[in-house]
Amino acid sequence: MTLEEKIAQLGSSWPGNEELNGNVAPMQDVFARGGVPFEQARANGIGHVTRVFGTAPVSAADGAARVVALQREIVEQTRLGIPAIVHEECLTGFTTYGATVYPTSLAWAATFDPGLVERMAGAIGDDMRRAGAHQGLSPVLDVVRDYRWGRVEETLGEDPYLVGRLGSAYVRGLEHAGIIATLKHFAGYSASRAARNHAPVSIGWRELGDVILPPFEMAIRDGGARSVMAAYVDLDGVPASAHERLLTGILRDEWGFDGVVVSDYWSIAFLKTMHGIAEDVGQTGALALAAGVDVELPDTLCYGKELVDLVRSGEVDESVVDRSVRRLLRQKAELGLLDEGWVPEVSEVDLDSPRNRAIAREVAEKSVVLLANTGVLPVGAGKIAVVGPCADDPLAFLGCYSYPNHVLPRYPELGRGVAVPSLLAALRAELPDAEIVAHQGCPIGEEDRSGFADAVAATQEADLCVAVVGDRAGMFGEGTSGEGCDAADLSLPGVQDELLSELLATPTPVVVVVVSGRPYALGAHADRAAALVQAFLPGEEGGGALAGVLSGRVMPTGKLPVQVPRLAGGSPGTYLHPPLGGNSEGISNLDPTPLFPFGHGISYTRYEYSDLRLSAPEIPTDGEVAVSVQVANAGDRAGEEIVQLYLHDVCAQVTRPVRQLAGFVRVALAPGERARVTFGLHADRTSFIGLNLRRIVEPGTVEVFVGPSSADLPCSASFDLTGPVRELTRDRVLTTPATVAPIAS
Repeated sequence: MTLEEKIAQLGSSWPGNEELNGNVAPMQDVFARGGVPFEQARANGIGHVTRVFGTAPVSAADGAARVVALQREIVEQTRLGIPAIVHEECLTGFTTYGATVYPTSLAWAATFDPGLVERMAGAIGDDMRRAGAHQGLSPVLDVVRDYRWGRVEETLGEDPYLVGRLGSAYVRGLEHAGIIATLKHFAGYSASRAARNHAPVSIGWRELGDVILPPFEMAIRDGGARSVMAAYVDLDGVPASAHERLLTGILRDEWGFDGVVVSDYWSIAFLKTMHGIAEDVGQTGALALAAGVDVELPDTLCYGKELVDLVRSGEVDESVVDRSVRRLLRQKAELGLLDEGWVPEVSEVDLDSPRNRAIAREVAEKSVVLLANTGVLPVGAGKIAVVGPCADDPLAFLGCYSYPNHVLPRYPELGRGVAVPSLLAALRAELPDAEIVAHQGCPIGEEDRSGFADAVAATQEADLCVAVVGDRAGMFGEGTSGEGCDAADLSLPGVQDELLSELLATPTPVVVVVVSGRPYALGAHADRAAALVQAFLPGEEGGGALAGVLSGRVMPTGKLPVQVPRLAGGSPGTYLHPPLGGNSEGISNLDPTPLFPFGHGISYTRYEYSDLRLSAPEIPTDGEVAVSVQVANAGDRAGEEIVQLYLHDVCAQVTRPVRQLAGFVRVALAPGERARVTFGLHADRTSFIGLNLRRIVEPGTVEVFVGPSSADLPCSASFDLTGPVRELTRDRVLTTPATVAPIAS
């Protein structure tokens, strides 16, 4: 390969980007002006082709035909004839026109069900592969640190173990379908100052190592991810896309990752334009390449002629180029793109098949969290007022990277592309004998109170009010949740809190349903609401799922992957804190105790925990202890409980969390049925980043807790770790397996 051909493999092209109506990536309109036509971009070959299906609305058949045409052009019109990798977004499903819109990642997290997430990802990957795509830009493994961040909806919650388990499951599903999974955003993106998108990250290496990085390591080792995306942000002044310690030292040298690192869209160019650490395009590319970014996405701006010139002049060693080219070509070989006689192949595919919708419905149903219930739910017949801005808005169920919210707002004549019943429509179908009246009350994010009076009047005349409030996801300020839609505080958007206050002042029982991309502060309403329900943007089947939970047809089993705050400001922190991070009466006047804790979620039955047992009172620092507990369904309905195991290191050389999730498992129980749940807890699962910034297991006492949430832990015990301090290597145990054994009556 010539030098030009090698560097061309490290670039990409976004055909049609220059014609796009509006931005779906940051500053897309600015950078699109610097792009070049596809025939020029692929002159020496090309590494990636960007979003053939996701840029502008195309049918599955037309998108597949376009992929075939582009690949043939590359193969037939270049000297080497090396096909490109075609990548697409797939955060809530294959992000293209007419494809199934699954619930958001935060909703997957609420299921606490890795097997279901893997099955969903397998269906997404199967559709993508049939359409001619090779790589999916998902999952997001950023651990939530501040609920005000707009991209909370894209995450898997605030606990690194939950994020890692479900993220790894998604990766396995995608990879087993033949699609390269791309872990993002590496790393620290979610810890930005004041929760502002792209803001600097002031984070210590201990927090990075204990909270931010473990999900990425797990998804690489246990999930088999073959790609990682470098983040936009800087960590303590060093941008992630130029961070050699992060992209090479940790990712490759410590973890052994041998896949391909891609840039976030234009994150290499941002080294010059936004971070100010490079003077020109060539230097910008050289910095990123040396740090370990192998491929520039979504267009070639910095891995081009200027970089070629720096290599030729000796300022950049050609071996650095060769290193990245080998990685990419190995990946193309794994995909079969380098096989002799390769031709682009696509298959006919139903992008919103009955299979897909069934999976989307199951994820949605299992993700709904019943927060509180005075007994008014399940709801039956009678006169019901369904009010609120999200009650009859199907788009309120969809995430910011769903195609209807991501691209289609610029093409209103095309509708949504898929059937998305609103909650109002779903309730009318669910409760045919009920008399249902509806009023919007107010818009989602506007200061408009003109509909309050009608909504209140309808509520006063009804037997029950279902108030549906929350978000409309969008991009870069066009929504109340989503990328670039950060929140000043955790009040409901617009005047929705005021609407709820007026509805709750009536004598009619009010069920508050929050459909949102982040948790909102509900402390002002909780004591007056007859019931509280949380759904995290549950996708195209969300209406039926919510209606089923409200009617009792669906047993609620979801648990909170993030806390629900009591106050709108002053308490953005998560449950994962040391003692000083909790309530400190007499020291601070602000109580950060949440309204509902991490892991919380109730049901229409009740569960009892008892008889916690440890297999040993002490184990060595490389040993394992079995933690078992009895769980019983003490109600009169079958259900599934999510049994959660938490740890607390009583005394360590650095501060440790008061509670930290160490294991979980779903347990299906019939009325009166009991089971014994056993967790295999390895000493490695107590490890942390010590004073020397190395991961260690330290001797001492460890408390264990088992229960239905991080704040409701009826069973507890402790064991001692004995022996020397042990420094861990890359083969450490990352997971806590669990078994469930029925107990005979």
